[in-house]
Amino acid sequence: MFQDWRRDRLTKRVKPGDGRPLKRFRWWQLLNRGLMHLRITGEDGRPVDYAVSVGYLGDAKTGEVMARLYLDGRLHAESKTPAVFPVLGGVIEVATSAFGLRRCHYVTEDGAARQLVPDPRSAEGRRARFDGSHPVWSRWIGVISLILIGIGVVLVLLELAEQLTAIPPVAESIGTFVSPVQLPLWLTITLGAGAVAGSTERALRLRYRWYLDGAAG
Repeated sequence: MFQDWRRDRLTKRVKPGDGRPLKRFRWWQLLNRGLMHLRITGEDGRPVDYAVSVGYLGDAKTGEVMARLYLDGRLHAESKTPAVFPVLGGVIEVATSAFGLRRCHYVTEDGAARQLVPDPRSAEGRRARFDGSHPVWSRWIGVISLILIGIGVVLVLLELAEQLTAIPPVAESIGTFVSPVQLPLWLTITLGAGAVAGSTERALRLRYRWYLDGAAG
């Protein structure tokens, strides 16, 4: 019930597009734009092309991260993220995180979901192509990303516990906690950067878990 209410609320804030053409993905947009595609068959048997473009740095005027839906190459609708766009046979759900896309899926009326296909020129498309051509290396990169994020989460939890128990009422109640891990500043910064890189890599594969990627952000 909550999921249906949330979807209805997000659908209501979608605004119609002005029909402007979809701009081609350029190489200098690798870090600030996502572009995903969906082709489905219409009721008349002809293909219908949807595309979702997301600017990760936010709108130049409002600062809000916007998702724009294109129908057959023309701007059909737009909404700030998270967004739910009604389309033929269902909806397209779009959500972002601090590191990029966390969800861009076509959900049919019967509840089946499938991820949209990343543009081959985008960072997500390049990561998907690398996964297809070098599956073993791709899996190892995924494992390393998880390890880097896990280390970052542990360090954050230890620091948080130390700060919380430094509060006088808490310290009087349960005592103080001193983190057993004391790292030099350069290593802390390095591990933090590694956690960010790990979450960014996972975002390129649209892999998101709040307890991992949310903590790293």
